[in-house]
This record gives sequence, structure tokens and C-alpha cells, in this order.
Amino acid sequence: MMQQTPADSPTFSPLYRQIKGLILQALENREWGPGEVIPSEIELASRFNVSQGTVRKAIDEMAAENLLVRRQGKGTFVASHSDPRAFYRFLRLVPIAGGSEQARSVPLECWRAKAGPEAGRVLGIKAGDPIIIVRRLLEFSNKPVVVDEIYLPGEIFAGLTLEVLKESQVSLYSLFEAKFGVRMIRAEERLRAIAADRTSAELLHVPEGSPLLSVERTSFTYGDRPVEWRRGLYSTETHCYLNELS
Repeated sequence: MMQQTPADSPTFSPLYRQIKGLILQALENREWGPGEVIPSEIELASRFNVSQGTVRKAIDEMAAENLLVRRQGKGTFVASHSDPRAFYRFLRLVPIAGGSEQARSVPLECWRAKAGPEAGRVLGIKAGDPIIIVRRLLEFSNKPVVVDEIYLPGEIFAGLTLEVLKESQVSLYSLFEAKFGVRMIRAEERLRAIAADRTSAELLHVPEGSPLLSVERTSFTYGDRPVEWRRGLYSTETHCYLNELS
């Protein structure tokens, strides 16, 4: 039976949070992969020797955090980037005119390098460690709207090449999940306004000096491990950044 820590202890954590931690650990260990069904609440309650209600509360919280997905009459599944409903979770760009559009990723470059001090700090690796840098465009209705420069730990993403990126028919995060076993759980973004330099202006088909939205993102996988550092330049001529607050 799991021991419960007294509520006045500085290390106190509600029992359902402890169960949530154990389920997260199982996900991190790839006991259940993206898109796979996890054991039932009854089975998990028996496994962890707690009540079904405790397990349900843990799963409810994980579902609210987009870690798990409940499907009526089918069970609870590990969330996956291949689910179309997850597409706009990490892409907050919408047409100013309204509606929605499917983005098309256009890989431009992919090369290997050594991490500089900043990339090393953000990715939690040592300066000089191998990294992979990807540059790509995101197009909406055949119009370039975003140019991304993406830094990835070389050890995790060994085997990622420009050919692999060009041959992929899925989103970048779906590719990372399927080919490299890396699922992005959450991200932190920092936004600021900048003027387009010559290179970004040419790529985005806007005049040099045009206002762009600079979006710097750090994405994390299980265990709060940073696995992607991305710097994107967004043209806001026809699109805007949408963030829903609740």
C-alpha cells in the first residue's frame, strides 16, 4: 500500500498526484506509446494499490494537460501529435480573415554543428556537444508565412537529414514522435517585434524592414527535458498569433 505523507509535511503531495507521477514515469519509459491505450482505471488501481477514484482524478488532470485522451466507450489513450486535434496546440497562427488553413512545411536546410553556449544552455547540453539545425518554411495557401530555425540535440535526433524531412508527409512533431520517439509535452514561448532583414524578407516575400513577429520557443518532453529550441519569424500581413486564455 502506498504510504501517505502527512499534510503538514513540506514534501506532501496528494495521493492522486503521486499516481500521476507514476503514470508519467511509465510514459517516459515508453511502457505505452503515443496513440496506444493505457490500462483501465480498475487495472491501474490494482497495480498501484489505490482506489479507482484516485486513479480517475490523476487521469482527469493528465487529460486536461493533453497528456492523455479519453475516448468514450474505447478507453484512455496516450496523446499523439498525429491526432489532427493536436495540430494547433503548438501552432497558434490563424488567418486574419477568419477560418483555418493547413500549414505546409517546406524544409530548406538541415546540418550538423556543435552547440554554442546559448544553445547548450537552452537544451541542457554542453557547449560543443553535437546538435542538428533545421531551417524550414511554413506555407499557408502556398504563401510563406513563417521561417523557422530549429536546434535539436544531436544525440537524440541522430539520423535526421534533409532527405528525411522532405520525404515526410506528416507534421514535424509527428515525425519526431514516430521516428525518434520524442513527444513534445509543453513549450515556452517568448514573443517580440522585429524588422525583417534581407534574408528573412526574401524567404517570406515581404519588403526588407517589414514588421515581423519573432517567436522563440523551447519545447520539453517527459521529465521536463528540453529537446527543441526554435526561433521563428512570422509574417503578420495575412495571419495573426492567437492565444486563448481561460
